[in-house]
Amino acid sequence: MNAIRLKTEYLKNPIGMDIVKPRLFWNCAEGVRQTAYRIVCRDEHENVLWDSGRVESSSMQAVYAGVPLASRTRVVWQVRLWDENSTAGDWSECAVFEIGLLTAADWQAQWITGDYTPDPKRRYPADCFQKHFTTGEVKKARLYATACGIYQAAVNGQTVDGFVLAPGVTDYRKRVQYQTYDVTALLLQGDNTLTFQLADGWYRGSVGAHGLCNQYGTETKLLAQLELTMADGTAQTICTDGSWQWSDDGPVRFADNKDGERVDARRVPSYRGHAKGTTHPVQPTASDNEPLQEQEQLSATPIYTPGGKTVLDFGQNIAGILQFSITARAGQRIRLRFGEMLDADGEFTQRNIQLAKGHTVTPLQQVDYVCREGRNDYKTAFAIFGFQYVLVESELPVNPANFTAIAVYTDLERTGWFTSSNELLNKFFDSTVWSAKNNHADLPTDCPTRERHGWTGDAQIFCPTACWLFDYAAFARKYERDLCDAQRKNGCFTQIVPVGGVDSYMNAMNGSAGWSDAGVLIPWDIYAAYGDRRILEENYAAMCRYIRFKIGTLGKWYMTSLPTGVGPRHSKDIANYGQSYGEWAEPEDVKAFAISEFVCPHPEETTAYIVYLTEHMTQIAKLLGHIEDAREFSEAAKRVRDGYQHLVATKKHSLDTDRQAKLVRPLYMKLLNKPQTAYARKRLVQALDHYGWRLGTGFLSTPFILDVLAEIDLDYAYRLLENEELPGWLCMPKQGATTIWENWEGPRAAAPASLNHYSKGAVCDWLFRVMCGIRVDGENHFTIAPRPGGHFTHAEAEYLSIYGRVASRWEKTADGITYTVTVPANCTATLTLPDHPAQELTAGSYTF
Repeated sequence: MNAIRLKTEYLKNPIGMDIVKPRLFWNCAEGVRQTAYRIVCRDEHENVLWDSGRVESSSMQAVYAGVPLASRTRVVWQVRLWDENSTAGDWSECAVFEIGLLTAADWQAQWITGDYTPDPKRRYPADCFQKHFTTGEVKKARLYATACGIYQAAVNGQTVDGFVLAPGVTDYRKRVQYQTYDVTALLLQGDNTLTFQLADGWYRGSVGAHGLCNQYGTETKLLAQLELTMADGTAQTICTDGSWQWSDDGPVRFADNKDGERVDARRVPSYRGHAKGTTHPVQPTASDNEPLQEQEQLSATPIYTPGGKTVLDFGQNIAGILQFSITARAGQRIRLRFGEMLDADGEFTQRNIQLAKGHTVTPLQQVDYVCREGRNDYKTAFAIFGFQYVLVESELPVNPANFTAIAVYTDLERTGWFTSSNELLNKFFDSTVWSAKNNHADLPTDCPTRERHGWTGDAQIFCPTACWLFDYAAFARKYERDLCDAQRKNGCFTQIVPVGGVDSYMNAMNGSAGWSDAGVLIPWDIYAAYGDRRILEENYAAMCRYIRFKIGTLGKWYMTSLPTGVGPRHSKDIANYGQSYGEWAEPEDVKAFAISEFVCPHPEETTAYIVYLTEHMTQIAKLLGHIEDAREFSEAAKRVRDGYQHLVATKKHSLDTDRQAKLVRPLYMKLLNKPQTAYARKRLVQALDHYGWRLGTGFLSTPFILDVLAEIDLDYAYRLLENEELPGWLCMPKQGATTIWENWEGPRAAAPASLNHYSKGAVCDWLFRVMCGIRVDGENHFTIAPRPGGHFTHAEAEYLSIYGRVASRWEKTADGITYTVTVPANCTATLTLPDHPAQELTAGSYTF
């Protein structure tokens, strides 16, 4: 038995970590059961930092417990395993992790900025910084860099790859991420040049729905430290300071995440001035997350519109950038505009992604490029666009072969695959994967075009599905830090994280049920998928503050509260406080939108989620040994559930409704007493009958409805899943979607919205967990309980879990249903097939 897939804190060979007691993970290959392991960690000089010795354990993870790790320590580690026969396997391949700069004293560099005083009402070209230096034979080189803005580094004219739109997005007033790069191969013996370009990014550029600027500051700034170790053992450090050359006369005349770039390729930076020293009150920290990187490359098919325009169709809606290589004469111009759709006349349009406020329209999503003489090579550096189509307006002939679209998203390892006999469902699944990738640019966003906000509701709804599709734990850890950075003094989590770009009138929505609850629900989902206690431990205090804030709203008066019909005895056990979104985005013919949806509290949704949260917090408190907290939360859940039952007994909030969400939520969350449960189940089926078995839930309840229906009758769940009419999951691929749409009608809507919203794809969790029946239910153990149904003839899911690759397939044949199951090495599974007793499986592949 051998160890494979070695990772450190979920990351493959990370450099620049801030976690000094990291968890080391592996999977097992071959054999049935791991009985022992041995880990050996060495530094780069072959000194042993930790030798665990032989540890009798089946666990495929261990916490580093060797010599305390200091800044810059490089650790090379290997694992050896013993199988069920106590036979030792070979040593694994080496894995590596490297500690970054842990203390303020490690940073010798000084923050620098351009030599000008910024006017908040103006936009500026990219700053260009340069440093010449001479060095000997370099054995090792590390570049540590960060910015308030977006930076791009180059050594001797070669771009330092590894992170697009570095340093990523945070609330820069509280947390600034730095990156660590191995640039050894880029350095020369003798003269060298280190350059940086610095643009506005999320820090100073346009963010949010209306493109607000200067959300974190007005002065962009750079911090960089190049540390060289010579072949003779000596060291040299190149740091940003006031000696660096600076100018802002380079080719990038304007750069904005949302609006795009203006580039004059005829220009070359003069570096005629010098940088100014400045400060920033936050010590940089590592993200301990996967980097944002270039991914798939797509070629174009030309479209010549009825209006005579040239449009490039890349065949897939993505979030990404464009590159081209052309030969031109100096001064010739190209304008590129990026969008998701063509209008009813076949013309390019951006109307579904743009908002106007006064004279400001955002996002522009365009590149204006002025050519230099001869060959021109361009690739977007300081923006990212959501697009499938690019309108090309050019003084040159357009050859589609010269243009390439490049998807850009956080480098999440793919871990989940699904296929079935229903091609529309397969396309829907693929669209979900694409929308998930397109909305993970260092932050889980609602869309990669219009708002690009870190909406907490979208993130928490999709998190269980994300954990199937990707190795998501490190990304979620980073986002939970963002949530805690934004947490208010009263314990309230915000609706959007980070908060830059949020219109001030929306601040009253902080604490909204189902949105701000992400601060509790995401850590729980990560624990459930990965067995990760640490994310619960690290965020437990913040989670407790939030749930106590929510409990404190029970029975509290709010100025826009409307009567509920609940008497004084039980009104103290419901929440009719605070502005919130409610169910949000139900089909228009189910619940038409009204402005009061923003203004007034939503007592049904809010009370329900307080029960849901307190029950989660009860489990978390017990798990972590906080018995008194568990008792407090359990008692709160009990009395609020009672309050909810009285609330839905009123006429105003009656269960006698055709609004599916009002029935799905209490059934899924187990909020009702027995008579209410029986009635709500019957009434939900009636509501679906009345709506033609189409999907009538909104934002919050759509991920729950199949679970609820499967409990009533599995055929009901499959009937709704297979619906191809509006509204329904399969109506999108039926209309040709390559991503998940914000509204069901997509480009055919009267007012089209984003065509790249991943939240409706949360149903894919059900495909893995129920349809194919895979569940992680403990360390090294799975439950596999597939539930075939509907008109499907086969379905198959494969999941590369934290414990290894597990798979479940069923296929209907003339002789019945055949099941094929794979259990990874060193794992067991409880298999439950329909109409068969449960049985225990060890590692291997089985057919039944």
